[in-house]
Amino acid sequence: MSVEGTSMAESVREKIVRATGRRKVAMASVRLASGTGKIVVNGRAFETYFPTSTVRNFVMQPLKLVNMGEKLDVAASVKGGGIVGQAGALRHGLARALLQLDSSLRTVLKSSGFLTRDSRLKERKKAGQPGARKRFQFSKR
Repeated sequence: MSVEGTSMAESVREKIVRATGRRKVAMASVRLASGTGKIVVNGRAFETYFPTSTVRNFVMQPLKLVNMGEKLDVAASVKGGGIVGQAGALRHGLARALLQLDSSLRTVLKSSGFLTRDSRLKERKKAGQPGARKRFQFSKR
């Protein structure tokens, strides 16, 4: 009986995959499960959370690349940053979750740049200046 229970648990565990993606200060926790292509972000529909089609297409790139958009349900929890940073974090998390689901997708996802974490952060403010690069107005006299 214990052998059947572990095999059943393993088969269920194979269908649900969790991964984390990051971009700037945004973090996305992604959960993939086999389904019909439904995407939920922070308990809201994908189309209402990301209102612009450009950002939605950006997030969907890894799923479209491997043709799994209609085969998987995505539940994501996103926090920190703005809309575009959260979209980048979600895209990174989706790519990492797809990699856990099927390791043969690594070459395709890696060559497209979806597995690379965008490490760019906001530049710090410098002393004696109003911002990172901005200078106070120069007055000759």
